Amino acid sequence: MATSDSSVPHLPLPAPLAPKKENITPIGSKIAELNESRTELLTRIQGLKHDLQSWRSKLDTQVKVYRDELSDLKKSLNVEVDQLRSEFQELRSTLQQQQEDVSASLKNLGLQDNSANDKEVQDPKIDEVKDEETHASSEDSDKKAEE
Repeated sequence: MATSDSSVPHLPLPAPLAPKKENITPIGSKIAELNESRTELLTRIQGLKHDLQSWRSKLDTQVKVYRDELSDLKKSLNVEVDQLRSEFQELRSTLQQQQEDVSASLKNLGLQDNSANDKEVQDPKIDEVKDEETHASSEDSDKKAEE
């Protein structure tokens, strides 16, 4: 019979069934905990999604406000730049006109000065010629007076 004992499989006793029931209870509580954790995580994820959407909406609003402000600043800057260009053009024209006026005045003064200088430069020569003429005419006058 010793051989028959080894060939016959042993059936589990009712004692091992008791630990299975005990294992089922902790698994059930673990499943309940996991479901509760899952529900909490889903709630947190939904909250985070809502926060993200809110944040995106606020960010989009801020971006739109900043773009509008930048657009206004750009328009204002362009207007100011155009005004400055116009003012600089007017200033340039005024300066050119003044420069032309000064140049014309200097030419007039320069011509008068040059003519005066030319006369002064020419005066000694002219004076010498005039002196010679005067001297010659006085000699002629003297000769006529002598006659």
